[in-house]
Amino acid sequence: MTRLAWFHCFSGIAGDMALGALVDAGADGDEVVELVERLPVGGWKLEFESVLRCGIAATRARVHAEETTVHRTAGNITAMIEEADLPERVTRRALATFNALAEVEGRLHNRPPSQVHFHEVGAIDSIVDVVGTCAALEVLGIEEVHASSVATGTGMVRSAHGLIPVPAPATTGLLAGAPTYGTDVPFELTTPTGAALLAATASSWGPMPAMVIEASGFGAGSRDLDGRPNVAQVVVGEAVATAEPGQPVTLLEVNVDDATGETLAHAVAECLAAGAHDAWITPIVMKKGRPAHVVSTLCDPSRVGEVAAVLTAETGSLGVRGHTLERWPVARSMDEVEVGGERIGMKVTSGRAKVEHEDAARAARRLGLPLREVVSQAEEVWRRRGIEPLVPPPDGKPA
Repeated sequence: MTRLAWFHCFSGIAGDMALGALVDAGADGDEVVELVERLPVGGWKLEFESVLRCGIAATRARVHAEETTVHRTAGNITAMIEEADLPERVTRRALATFNALAEVEGRLHNRPPSQVHFHEVGAIDSIVDVVGTCAALEVLGIEEVHASSVATGTGMVRSAHGLIPVPAPATTGLLAGAPTYGTDVPFELTTPTGAALLAATASSWGPMPAMVIEASGFGAGSRDLDGRPNVAQVVVGEAVATAEPGQPVTLLEVNVDDATGETLAHAVAECLAAGAHDAWITPIVMKKGRPAHVVSTLCDPSRVGEVAAVLTAETGSLGVRGHTLERWPVARSMDEVEVGGERIGMKVTSGRAKVEHEDAARAARRLGLPLREVVSQAEEVWRRRGIEPLVPPPDGKPA
């Protein structure tokens, strides 16, 4: 079974929030610290403390480090991580995080990624947050990371380059392609470090994936926010197998209140002839109490243009609506039986055989039998292979 971690970023995410959430969800803090201490840099201490954020108990990860004016490049940090004796997956995730940051910062400052100077993110506390988060994922045995849509704040924040807007340019660059939404909170809810961790590790975005939940945890941000818990949540569990993706199909529909039954029946037949999988008519009542019908067709997305054109031409509708669905058709095969010397097709699925109507109707006319009798005989012949089928009466008239 695949172990998953899903980050719920309803109040954004930062490196310390991600790390705190994973420890709160059960990652052993001592093991995490032991792994991070393998980095070839000292002068720091990582602690975890329990706090409350809007009444929610959370874990805050705090890095105590000496102030320094050292500005590390992406190359410096890459060498630092590669030199540490870290598990392969921790190294890979940490490098991917800083590489994502370097690529975005390089585009923003027009520099090669390897020459980008990290300021805030290059500080030792940010390095510990990133490597610590990757270490905590490893301690929990997380194989896949997923994330919700990501909340961002507003306003301005001070950086090494001066005041920059929130969300920061690096944050928006890192979250390109991810679902995000803004809030009116006048603070930086999602930091470049948090965004980089998601960009580097998340394999999907959206609601919590199907899983058997084992644990969840909250990682606290550094400040309290009025009316909003400043936390990021993580949910940990085992993936649950879901149904295989279905066959994509498009449902096309028109409302018609001025067509005869014959016209509607012809429209259904023409849609099927144009390649629709299925077509049907549903009676409805429209505005002002007018009786009407919905003509619906189900078709392959590649045939939408053809079927929609037939639907509008045959019904006279002024427009077509549609949306994409999935279907899971049951495997079927074709067979044949004989009734009174007439061949009748059978559509066979697991445990059931269905008579082809056109064949049965033709046989009924030729044999002078009611349609229901021919259908019954055909089904019986299919069930009892090897037994002589029933035959029509000698005079050819219904019994």
